[in-house]
Amino acid sequence: MSDHSLSIRHIRLGLMSVAILILSLGQAAAAVAPNLADLSLEELVNIEVTSVSKRAERLTDAAASIFVITHDDIHRSGARSLPEALRLAPNLQVARVSASAYAISARGFNSSARNKLLVLIDGRSVYSPLFSGVFWDVQDVMLEDIERIEVISGPGGTLWGTNAVNGVINIITRSAANTQGEVLEAGAGNREYEGAVRHGGTFGTNGHYRVYSKYFDIDHTETTTGIPRDDAWHKGQIGFRTDWDDGRDQFSVQGNAYRGSEGQPAPGTISTGVPFTLGTIKVSGANLTARWDHRLEDGAQLMLQAYYDRTERDVPPTFSELLDIVDLQFQHSLQPIGVHSLAWGAGYRYSKDRVTNSQYVAFLPARENQAWANVFVQDEISLHDDLRLTLGARFERNDYTGMEFLPSVRLAWKPAPAHLLWAAASRAVRAPSRLDHDTFVPGVPPYLLAGGPDVRSEIANVYEIGYRGQFAPQVSYSVTAFRAIYDHLRSQEIDSSGTFLFYGNEMEGTTHGVEMWGTYQAMRTWRLSAGLTLLDMDLQRKPGSTDPFGPSVLGNDPAYQWNLRSSWDLTPTHALDILVRRIGELPNPHTPAYTAVDARLGWQATRNTELALSLQNLFDEAHTEYTQSGIQGEFGRSVFLQLTWRQ
Repeated sequence: MSDHSLSIRHIRLGLMSVAILILSLGQAAAAVAPNLADLSLEELVNIEVTSVSKRAERLTDAAASIFVITHDDIHRSGARSLPEALRLAPNLQVARVSASAYAISARGFNSSARNKLLVLIDGRSVYSPLFSGVFWDVQDVMLEDIERIEVISGPGGTLWGTNAVNGVINIITRSAANTQGEVLEAGAGNREYEGAVRHGGTFGTNGHYRVYSKYFDIDHTETTTGIPRDDAWHKGQIGFRTDWDDGRDQFSVQGNAYRGSEGQPAPGTISTGVPFTLGTIKVSGANLTARWDHRLEDGAQLMLQAYYDRTERDVPPTFSELLDIVDLQFQHSLQPIGVHSLAWGAGYRYSKDRVTNSQYVAFLPARENQAWANVFVQDEISLHDDLRLTLGARFERNDYTGMEFLPSVRLAWKPAPAHLLWAAASRAVRAPSRLDHDTFVPGVPPYLLAGGPDVRSEIANVYEIGYRGQFAPQVSYSVTAFRAIYDHLRSQEIDSSGTFLFYGNEMEGTTHGVEMWGTYQAMRTWRLSAGLTLLDMDLQRKPGSTDPFGPSVLGNDPAYQWNLRSSWDLTPTHALDILVRRIGELPNPHTPAYTAVDARLGWQATRNTELALSLQNLFDEAHTEYTQSGIQGEFGRSVFLQLTWRQ
């Protein structure tokens, strides 16, 4: 190890030692951050959400399996990235693959080509048309600016479109008006260090803005035998947001730009014990989003949003990609007409994809332009004061399979103000991506894998029944049972001559399970939360399928997972948060079950200054979370000290 590396480690350990001393001996100071007593359990269950019906409604009225991660949840958890924050949602499987890569899914199908979960950041969809999934290494915001994350497990195709098959993650940041002043963050630990700065101000009569910059550096991980993996991760990002509000009209414009690099661990490291590199992955990109909301005099509302997103990814020696996306969305929520509350909208999305192929893999054609168009309508009908029926349908067109139909029906009954019973039936679609249709391996003839010229959409018919309620002022609870029937799942078939593979849709199956979570306000300063997810998957080849790999390639999911979270205000200026997670074993490739304990101790040293000490995998020396393409790494204990100054 170099003298420089030793010096950095000594600095980090010194900072952590000082933090422990300060947190142990520090005296109380005037705190301005809200504590548990400032936000009651009743206020939490009545928080407004928008992802279920594309309009603001109380969480207690939302007829879906939705979990909300609040700004305070993220702050108290000590999370330093979006995937880490998503670990708080009991209805998601979040598995770390390497220093920069995560496998995230809802209700199964977590694989290297996970493609049934739609993710939005302030209305901007971040799924990649290359494989219908999300590159989590480039999805980033300043966590201090997040207002909430709404996590829906279950289909959302009627409102959000194809790919919203098993869930929707909607990341919503705070307005510029709510992020005024200065914020400075600096942190270091035994695995990483980071820094961020943000400034918020005003312009004109009703305008507000914020600008930010952040950078992080994460060390490489190790294999199960202690061999270093070449997966260190470095990334910087800048961005801004402006908001203008005159009552009836609200305008917002925001943008981000980033650049980073990450090592690429080689599968051969595991089998040979000799580390070698595949080359450094380079990522960069920029996006710009503009939105206008207008209130009409009759109570109706209009929304118009447009965004541009450019991403560049260079993955030596296999491929590089330059992708440009333009997206337009319109929505009109009408004034209620009798018992009907009607909303409709339309959207158009256009992409230009430019791939540089290699001898190992090719996307053919290398240059591809695609377009998606949609129109949706949804009607919420008040059958009675306590009974609502919601009917919705979406028509969406893509270049591979043409028109797709995504209907849904939901029934919600409130037998008492604090209790909701609901049921839903939906049809969701996962449209083909370039990976399904255009992939050729190797990159030059003769091919072992020759695309999927006749590939079609994957279909899911999903049935759900749920309950959400508050038994007492101290207890809230939610439970959902679901069953999904899948058809035309992607498979790899052997051609009639037996010389090559091609993508088809010759697998099918069902999943069913239960999702439940609850919160208990044990004391004014102590809150307990718990969650449990049970999942059973039964997938098989269709008769006549020649797929040599079978359903194991479709996902690697635990049969159960649970978490328990404790949030405790030790004093008016000291907070202790502990998260315990238990994840069941993954069947193929086999990954043992593990239990992880994370903790954060925070101290509001002055009105403007906060110190926090975060510990991950506190009682577990090391564990593997996910194995992908023969790459198996371990994640051990980590310590991180963060200083935050707000003005």
